[in-house]
Amino acid sequence: MRRLPPLVAVRAFEAGARHLSFTRAADELCVTQTAISHQVRQLETWLGVRLFERAGHALRLTEAGGAYLAEVGEVLDRLAAVTETVRGRRDGPLRITVLPSFASCWLVPRLGRFRESHPDIELKLTSSPDSWAFTEDRFDLAIRSGLGRWPGLKADLIAQEMLGPVCSPAVAAGLPSPCSPSDLLASHLLHDTPRDAWSRWFRHAGLPEAAPAAGHAFDDHGHLLQAAAEGQGIALGKLFLAERALREGRLVRPVDPILPNDYSYWLVYPRTVAGRPDVGRFRNWLLAEAKATAAALLVQGAAP
Repeated sequence: MRRLPPLVAVRAFEAGARHLSFTRAADELCVTQTAISHQVRQLETWLGVRLFERAGHALRLTEAGGAYLAEVGEVLDRLAAVTETVRGRRDGPLRITVLPSFASCWLVPRLGRFRESHPDIELKLTSSPDSWAFTEDRFDLAIRSGLGRWPGLKADLIAQEMLGPVCSPAVAAGLPSPCSPSDLLASHLLHDTPRDAWSRWFRHAGLPEAAPAAGHAFDDHGHLLQAAAEGQGIALGKLFLAERALREGRLVRPVDPILPNDYSYWLVYPRTVAGRPDVGRFRNWLLAEAKATAAALLVQGAAP
């Protein structure tokens, strides 16, 4: 017979220890701060040791509390993971929150291929630029742009983003041939937000004093690429998102160089869903599609 502590109290301790705050633990578990405090005291009484101590207004773990957290966190992760695997989320679709520009420019046009290879997996996409509090059970996966730093979560690199000038073939035809970076200074430039990307690109191209002229700015990169494809100016495009339009000839690259972007695209998810078959199959499909896109971009150079 297993001698187990009160599991509700263990969950309260783990949340409090992870946040080092009973208030934030209470917010995560949707209970009161008093309830968290009571459950932690109950666990300390059951164990016969103190798990927390206060240093002024700060909460910190005792040596016993730190040792207990190291083991308990892994146990709860494994319990949650095996529970999700058994459930298999047969009661609903795989729920994914996606950046709007990534969804419209890259993911949605490829979903037909996912359905062909995985007809048994239903997806529910929510397009939003807002962060997802991963403690909420609203989504299973998130596709986000960042540096890959989501503590306590799994983060698989989808693709590094690169920036390069893109425009419609008609706009490109009006540029000098061959085109040089300085030629773009006399062109109508379209801007992402924040508007410093063009200045960074010109510095990278060897024109540190270049001051790009004013032009339309867009807070959605999909809209920026659409405006460029319709001949409204030259955009500094995120080439991973622009790959399909480049391949189809709706956009062209009039000039190099390419500017590496600090941020990349990531598939982010709690460790608790990592073992689910539907998550694994979507992840593998997504990364394979991203690899194919990156390979295609290697052969889509700037116009001669």
